[in-house]
Amino acid sequence: MRITRALAVSATAVLTLGLAAPSAAARDGFDHPSNIVATPSAIAPGGQLTVTVDGCPRGGHMTSDAFPRTELRPIHHSSDTSKGVATIHRTARPGAHHITVDCDGKTLTKDNAFTVIGGTQGGLGGSITNGATPTDMAIGGGLMGLAFVGSALFWMRRRSEIRA
Repeated sequence: MRITRALAVSATAVLTLGLAAPSAAARDGFDHPSNIVATPSAIAPGGQLTVTVDGCPRGGHMTSDAFPRTELRPIHHSSDTSKGVATIHRTARPGAHHITVDCDGKTLTKDNAFTVIGGTQGGLGGSITNGATPTDMAIGGGLMGLAFVGSALFWMRRRSEIRA
């Protein structure tokens, strides 16, 4: 019973502190961008990147070398967070990219905020093919036939052991 009571008191204290901290920060002049979150963290050219910014209550804009200037709009259920959706350039170079946000003239840059992926061909030395080749089909068919014969032999042997 004591453990349950201690856990309840601890949970109440953590919850009270967690709920009071954002309002205390807002009262203390916390009106500059403080955190940039980009999702997904790895994205292909042409994909859409969602960016949320804490400490940006009236919106603003964001820029990067991988996407055009995009507006940030306040999130209605949050008092100090804004969000924007950017489309990655089709010609964006693979690798890590930064994001710079501007909220009411106050800027924040997050280095390596997201990674553009793509551009490489995997497989046999980077060869490019569309679909399975005749060789792939022959190998796959041979493996399937071998599996069928092996399971049939196993089943027949198992059946003869049961009768004996």
